[in-house]
Amino acid sequence: MFSRRREGGRHARDNSQRRGRAEQRYEPAEPEPVVPSVGPYDVADAPDGVQRLDLGSLKIPAVDGVEVRVQANPDGVVQQVVLVHGENALQLGVFAAPRSEGIWDEVRAEIRKSLFDDGVAAEEIDGEYGVELRARVRTPEGLTDLRFVGIDGPRWMVRGVYQGGAAVDPAGSGPLVDCLHGLVVDRGQEAKPVREPLPLRLPKELAAQAQQGQAAAEPAAQAVDAPPPVNGAGPTQPRRRPSPRPRRT
Repeated sequence: MFSRRREGGRHARDNSQRRGRAEQRYEPAEPEPVVPSVGPYDVADAPDGVQRLDLGSLKIPAVDGVEVRVQANPDGVVQQVVLVHGENALQLGVFAAPRSEGIWDEVRAEIRKSLFDDGVAAEEIDGEYGVELRARVRTPEGLTDLRFVGIDGPRWMVRGVYQGGAAVDPAGSGPLVDCLHGLVVDRGQEAKPVREPLPLRLPKELAAQAQQGQAAAEPAAQAVDAPPPVNGAGPTQPRRRPSPRPRRT
């Protein structure tokens, strides 16, 4: 004699429970964050064993042939960082960003509008880190090519501005791009308004030398005045939106 198994009986409940336990047991683990093959790196992912100039929120790798020029006030607070190699230069800035999204697309659109308002045409091009902005501006020394690069990281954004031949031909960036590949960002944990520049400071030794009016001993980390921002190049740092309650990250 054969009997038909009733739906919803004890066996069905047992199988359902087993399936539920199995699904819990074999639930896939969350994927681990992907560490980029080149920088800028977040400080949590930075490779060890690399000599870097520690400017606080930015740590710049020592690369042969590249001179680091910083403009700082008497208290050692860095206001501008420019890397120089031959006729090429790379100005660096780092800013707070939201946890959930990047800000480079928005910042790039504002820079482009600022250039347009100054009568400068800019074009978007595809680069190593995504969409870049290229423009030719007029300076007291004549026409100068600029290339704006933005890299969104975890709660930060690095903005680089190439000047010289490297602005026209990325392949000619030479060791400057090696500095960008090895750059490390230390965002810190404190809440900051979105787009606020992250703090940069001279190392204590260089700050003391700057206060005494002495040149830095290391040629790759000189505390000297950096070239001023190029006139007509749009905002030298991302503009903040007027808001009575700025977002914090």
